[in-house]
Amino acid sequence: MRINKYLAACGIASRRKCEQLVIDGRVTVNNKKISSLATEINEETDKVSVDGKKAELIHKHLYIMLNKPKGYISTTSDEKGRKTVLELIDPKFAEKRIFPVGRLDYDTEGLLLLTTDGELSNRLMHPRHEITKTYVAKIEGEITEAELNKIRGGVILDGEKTKKCKAKVVGFSDGISRVEVTISEGRNRQIRRMFEAINREVIFLKRVAIGDIRLGGLYRGESRELKDDEIEYLKNV
Repeated sequence: MRINKYLAACGIASRRKCEQLVIDGRVTVNNKKISSLATEINEETDKVSVDGKKAELIHKHLYIMLNKPKGYISTTSDEKGRKTVLELIDPKFAEKRIFPVGRLDYDTEGLLLLTTDGELSNRLMHPRHEITKTYVAKIEGEITEAELNKIRGGVILDGEKTKKCKAKVVGFSDGISRVEVTISEGRNRQIRRMFEAINREVIFLKRVAIGDIRLGGLYRGESRELKDDEIEYLKNV
């Protein structure tokens, strides 16, 4: 088994992040630092460590749904001392090398998945699978169909047009439009920047679904383990 796949199966991180750990010289095999991503691991005899801590295969993975509040970053640690999403889940899960699948921005709330399953994380994050993500955005003022059509058709971000998406108004009150947007890609701060491109500012943003997995029944900051059918769905989506 290649080193990145082995580390992902140990719940260290996604395959891509595990590759970076190797490149950064943080991985040893049989007490020798490695740098080649082509390194093959014998599961029975090789001893693999990351930052001096033994990496062991996980035979039963954890899958957690979190309703992330604003003010937390979607990482396992932060050099600036900011609060991380791991502070919101049961400490017994944090001890099992659980990590976020992708991220939600510091000022965005809603559905965030965490797991020890690097293989699943890699699958959900890979662009070729185009896993949809649905958000509810609050916009000041009444947004028009013409404006939504611009969002739906794609706008230019960093010189490249966004993929077509779904967008609809799901409510309007007190001068605020609630717009549901479903995208199939994950550029940095994409929803906010898409609205900025049509001169609209997002004043609140919440992710409510990943594929068919919907956030529901959890207060801000609460988490729960995924159900068996939800796990099966994510593995086959």
